[in-house]
Amino acid sequence: MRRSRLSVYVASLLLAVGTALTGAATAQAADSAAIGGYVALGDSYSSGLGSGSYIGSSGDCKRSTKAYPYLWAAANSPSSFDFTACSGARTGDVTASQLGPLSSATALVSISIGGNDAGFADIMTTCVLQSDSACVSRINTAKAFVDSTLPGRLDTVYSAIRAKAPSAHVVVLGYPRFYKLGVSGCLGLSETKRKALNGAADYIDAATEKRALNHGFAFGDVRTTFTGHELCSGSSWMHAINWLNIPESYHPTAAGQSGGYLPVLNSAA
Repeated sequence: MRRSRLSVYVASLLLAVGTALTGAATAQAADSAAIGGYVALGDSYSSGLGSGSYIGSSGDCKRSTKAYPYLWAAANSPSSFDFTACSGARTGDVTASQLGPLSSATALVSISIGGNDAGFADIMTTCVLQSDSACVSRINTAKAFVDSTLPGRLDTVYSAIRAKAPSAHVVVLGYPRFYKLGVSGCLGLSETKRKALNGAADYIDAATEKRALNHGFAFGDVRTTFTGHELCSGSSWMHAINWLNIPESYHPTAAGQSGGYLPVLNSAA
């Protein structure tokens, strides 16, 4: 009985120490970013399209003060914050126009990229306007692209980031699943299309995670935080199709940025 209590005590002590060390590591990462600065790269999921409160000077890039990079910077007060993520960006756009602020002094970089390369807008248009079979076929075409071409494009971006910011901790964030499945009475796309779109998100996330880890980067999986907040969940953090504002369709709301993306960056940073 004494041994059992002692074992419980030791286990509890080790757990407390481990938690303290983890917290210290997280704080150290935040402190490091505060000293060296933070650069936020990527596409519309990083710029904050869909969350409103857009920064006027960002123009069509639609950078939002409610986007997770802006929220992280506001909470952690890095010594410098450069927000170059842009709605519609592809991998080539990142290397061509977003990497300028990176330097040997950069301590933290975040990025979401690859969805537009794989044809995100065309996939959504096809699935909204055409048949189940057309939607599935378009997604299969995107999957083939993810297998054959996207890894090389991601490698190019990740290598460029590392070359310009050799000391930075880089966090690559993925994409959420769009739909909660098996919900009756949820209007919109068929269950077949919903499953296919969720599968597409899983597919690109798996490919992105593999390339990120291969470069020694952290991968932030937002599917966990968005679970229970997909479309058809009754508490969605995603915009459904909006005919009055098509670009914001299928993008995170402000709650999706603060509740879905920000905690993942906090954990991985």
